[in-house]
Amino acid sequence: MNTQININWINSLSEEKFSQELERCCGSSFWVKQMIKNRPYKDENDFFQKVEKNWWTASKADWLEAFSHHPRIGDIKTLETKFANTKNWASSEQGSVAEANQSIIKALYDNNIAYEKKFGYIFIVCATGKSAEEMLSILKMRIKNDPEIEIKKAAEENIKITKLRLEKLCKEAQLPHTF
Repeated sequence: MNTQININWINSLSEEKFSQELERCCGSSFWVKQMIKNRPYKDENDFFQKVEKNWWTASKADWLEAFSHHPRIGDIKTLETKFANTKNWASSEQGSVAEANQSIIKALYDNNIAYEKKFGYIFIVCATGKSAEEMLSILKMRIKNDPEIEIKKAAEENIKITKLRLEKLCKEAQLPHTF
């Protein structure tokens, strides 16, 4: 991880505050409960091992719950309303979409709808560092997957997003404002 995790800060948060902060990073209530249950954490390594372990022991229903806490790639309107508590993070993660031309945005939208119809959940990709064209290409490839393969691929992408958001959360905690 790029950010030094302040384990003392994590361990000192009230259960309610820790829960709220974790929910900003991952929308699975099972995962959040497990992370709370695992405190105190010994160090950064212990923390991130539990992040992974708790994610991969979650059920498909828990994964789907987490997926439902993400905006559709390029859906700025929903991002600003439904996902206001993670808007800044998601905006920076999906920043390249805002710069894409209309044909790419339309193709992303159309392919997202087709993906949702096929799999029953939104397309999940760790968008950080990817162009809109790159995400569209990934979407077009993954829509061909078998549902059992795709749910695992989406789960892999979700845990990447979760880890990045945990890093951002810990970075914010080091700023002068209080948490």
